[in-house]
Amino acid sequence: MSDVSQASLSPEGTRAETLIEVRDLKKYYGGDGMFADPPVRAVDGVSFDVRRGETLGLVGESGCGKTTLGRTLVQLEHATEGTISFDGTDITRLTGSDLKQWRRNAQVVFQDPQSSLNDRMTVGEIIREPLDVHGWKTPQDRRQRVRELLSSVGLQAEHYYRYPHQFSGGQRQRIGIARALALEPEFVVLDEPVSALDASVQAKILNLLEDLQEEYNLTYLFIAHDLSVVRHICDRVAVMYLGKIMEIGETEDLFQDPANPYTFSLLSAIPEPDPTSDKERITLPGTPPNPRDPPTGCQFSTRCPAKIRPDEFETMEADVWESIEMFREVVRERERLDIGFSGRLKRRLGMFSAFDDIDETINDLFGEDGVPAAIADTIDEASALLKDGYPGEARMVLRDRFDSVCDAKRPDLHSVNENGKLSYCHRHTAEYEDVSTVLGPSSDDA
Repeated sequence: MSDVSQASLSPEGTRAETLIEVRDLKKYYGGDGMFADPPVRAVDGVSFDVRRGETLGLVGESGCGKTTLGRTLVQLEHATEGTISFDGTDITRLTGSDLKQWRRNAQVVFQDPQSSLNDRMTVGEIIREPLDVHGWKTPQDRRQRVRELLSSVGLQAEHYYRYPHQFSGGQRQRIGIARALALEPEFVVLDEPVSALDASVQAKILNLLEDLQEEYNLTYLFIAHDLSVVRHICDRVAVMYLGKIMEIGETEDLFQDPANPYTFSLLSAIPEPDPTSDKERITLPGTPPNPRDPPTGCQFSTRCPAKIRPDEFETMEADVWESIEMFREVVRERERLDIGFSGRLKRRLGMFSAFDDIDETINDLFGEDGVPAAIADTIDEASALLKDGYPGEARMVLRDRFDSVCDAKRPDLHSVNENGKLSYCHRHTAEYEDVSTVLGPSSDDA
């Protein structure tokens, strides 16, 4: 399996159908000024294509950057770096009247149907507002257009003069969908459009979205947490973690044969209705790293169940290696803490004691057997530096001993099958065991 160039991010033969091309897109928050904290890397260099007329699903944990990516694609957020090419035009460079004109082509349906509608405006005014802003035809034409949209989303013409609070959650989401379609866009970002709705209402909204897509020839980016919903409605799925797309491919291909360790873990979390099933759950340790200080290498390296180890630790017991990784995360978090002027003064005087609890942490991590002799000197050295108030130096000691390619180098997107599926992992090179060999077959047999 070879590295994938940006020119081949769509399967061969579909390039003419591409509507949106995203290349090395980044969206950072903060970080300006000499004394500012590092920026939050909400979207950290993603590249993918969206084909005309498809529904591309975007899934991942809360805080991974899904919504930020969707908002950046419709220019509700301005990209820090990278390009978004919409039908051949780089929309990140559009300003003023050009940007306003382009906005007719891209709309968004927000997650919360309650807060996304203005309770002081009637339904007719809410749906008509985009038409008024863009000066669409005559006022009479606009009112007629709103009535047609109400009918398209399953509401009645008399609802024109009612207010949002008079509708159920599902009906309010239909109003939001009608507003998004008012200017006949080509591309719609659906930001978890059914997550706040009951299951029965979810099905109705999903069926409505599919019908409207066929009727208006729409292209969707469908952001969701619910993998069953994504599997039902999406043509392709992109899996996101800490600002990076980890895997992207055809929906059934991805569910039946995941390629990335993070995708394996997500699919293993899908509830199994069969009580006799022996499906193995992959439980990830710890929490995602702070987006202000992501890992230097693969973003998933601190929690990855298939992480490549240094050669000398290949045969180490899994629970010991997990304890090492968790200890490294403890040190990493301590480095982020501001010890303040008083702490720095005590450190200089050799009186620093804020991190003296690290011995107890080590005992908890390594259990009754204690730290193995093979790594005891490294753990002791890091612990001593930490207790003296130097977490940065302690982290360097651990890095020098335990870092692997996953810690030190960002992987590439690799083509993993003939269907154009891409995965972001070092294990897709011939030098290492494949992910499926390490984690076993897919946990999804549906």
